[in-house]
Amino acid sequence: MALIQVRLPPEATLSDALRLLGLSDEDADPDYGLVAIAPGLQVLRVTEEAARRVSRDHADVFSDPRIEPGDG
Repeated sequence: MALIQVRLPPEATLSDALRLLGLSDEDADPDYGLVAIAPGLQVLRVTEEAARRVSRDHADVFSDPRIEPGDG
């Protein structure tokens, strides 16, 4: 999975973000949803394939590596 950061109005929904990015419901993780990280800045989680299709003009794409406990 990958994280995509988008600029949308605070009242935006996951559907709004997907529409802006040209993605379908199947491309996104509905359990993660659309998470506000700053005023007007949200993050959603999508498949790696969807992340490759996203226009970098509308969004910033980041990896979302699995975090597991260490041997510490």
